[in-house]
Amino acid sequence: MSRKGPAKRRELLADPVFHERVVTQFINCMQECGKKSTAERIFYGAVEVVEDRLRESGLELFKRALDNVRPAVEVRSRRVGGATYQVPVEVRSSRQIALAIRWIISNARSRPERTMRDRLAGEFIDAAGNRGGSVKKREDTHRMAEANKAFAHYRW
Repeated sequence: MSRKGPAKRRELLADPVFHERVVTQFINCMQECGKKSTAERIFYGAVEVVEDRLRESGLELFKRALDNVRPAVEVRSRRVGGATYQVPVEVRSSRQIALAIRWIISNARSRPERTMRDRLAGEFIDAAGNRGGSVKKREDTHRMAEANKAFAHYRW
């Protein structure tokens, strides 16, 4: 941490198509090597693919997918008396969204479809239906926190 205190959080601007801040956050997280226009093209293309496949709003499905992937609790390592414990902790809402975005992107990248646009669309559809790799990651995180509930009193 710097001597001047914690870093100030910068507000994100809403994206130009849907006017949603979470879409901007998703696109920023998805981009590689600063190629924002490519990331935007992939995201908006994936939303179009979802709308074509399911005949429902792609933005609503995206939001539902994010809500299904957001973790409520996670484990944090806490060192007490020479031993390291995995302590379950509630997750802040901003971190919930960040983790959900990260998990959806990483699982979309590991899918077998041909283009990133199709992979992302498939991951949105799976996550909105409570299945797929990103939902499994959330369930694993919750299971780990449940298993380590005995160490909850080490919370700080």
